[in-house]
Amino acid sequence: MAPALSPLALPFPEMGTVPGVRLATGAAGIRYVGRPDLVLADFAPGTTVGGVFTRNRCPGAPIDWCREALAGGLARGLVVNAGNANVFTGRAGVAACAETAAAAAGLLGCPSGQVFLASTGVIGEVLPHERITAALPALADRLSEAGWAEAARGIMTTDTFPKGAIRRTAIGGVPVRLAGIAKGSGMIAPDMATMLCFVATDAGLPSPVLQALLARAVAGSFNCTTVDSDTSTSDTVLLFATGLADHAPVAGPEDPALADFAMALDALLLELALMVVRDGEGASRLVRIEVAGAVSDGSARRMALAVANSPLVKTAIAGGDANWGRIVMAVGKSGEPADRDRLSIGVGGTWMARAGTVVPGYDEAPVVAHMRGRELEIAIELGLGAGRGHAWTCDLTHGYIDINGSYRS
Repeated sequence: MAPALSPLALPFPEMGTVPGVRLATGAAGIRYVGRPDLVLADFAPGTTVGGVFTRNRCPGAPIDWCREALAGGLARGLVVNAGNANVFTGRAGVAACAETAAAAAGLLGCPSGQVFLASTGVIGEVLPHERITAALPALADRLSEAGWAEAARGIMTTDTFPKGAIRRTAIGGVPVRLAGIAKGSGMIAPDMATMLCFVATDAGLPSPVLQALLARAVAGSFNCTTVDSDTSTSDTVLLFATGLADHAPVAGPEDPALADFAMALDALLLELALMVVRDGEGASRLVRIEVAGAVSDGSARRMALAVANSPLVKTAIAGGDANWGRIVMAVGKSGEPADRDRLSIGVGGTWMARAGTVVPGYDEAPVVAHMRGRELEIAIELGLGAGRGHAWTCDLTHGYIDINGSYRS
């Protein structure tokens, strides 16, 4: 039975097209019955690629495959399957990658090393790659520039809604397009999570430039989000550039001509990352934690994530309980510098505690009212320096247990 739609869900946008990108989606029967679970993408010859992957020390075979393929800097194809993560599958997992890439390469007319792979789903079960290779020819026959919406649905697992975003920007005055899709709802934590994200642009950018821009954008988006503190074995963000936009060559990632493009990429990835948090398993509220006055930006970010990952904070939010003491606890347990007697805590624009004690005359009513909403703001002021950082999370409800307690059944 499909999970109920998240109350924080957003509608899927009109994606349009990206010149040089075609997609197709189908059902290979990898795990699910009667639903799409396989996506094939075809990129124009000369397409460059950048990628950021999980830091989990037990990565899936597709992660190893993509890391090796990324060294070549070029991409002609992408194959994504849902239902089986191809993780902890030993030599069988390596063989599945090789066979899948070879089959796609034969259909797209390119070397296997220019086919990128991603898998999401159950860990520890051998991927029936013969189902993938058998289904790929039909997908190759119906590749379409308009295949974004179907692809976003085809990569879903416990997601309750498909996730997509677009941006239109320019490089040196020449219009360029960005389009991206993502999946993810659980096993979500910085250094990414059980999330997949694929972005394409018609910009013409060398692979090292893409890599630098992507790493910076991921740092401010996917790596500032958490649902449950678990960093997956499979998270992948890939950025493909077809080079069909007729702009002048760029000198490097700091070229002033790329300023607008970089901002558009940052905004697109943040939009997709927040959709993943909105679809957090069982989530009913989206929460932003802002930390100021830290000894450094890095310290502030780590503290924000400690608060975002606290089960006690997240369950208080789920229950609408204005228990600011739990936020104090999470600040203290983060391991980052903090002074109890300088600490201030606020929720929804109302300061509850200042300089280590409750605000005189504090009225809990506006805080409770804010916590009944769908989107919450928590502010933490440390009074130690100029460091700032933030994180996004969701609440922790009974729904998370219901989904993950029966994930394989």
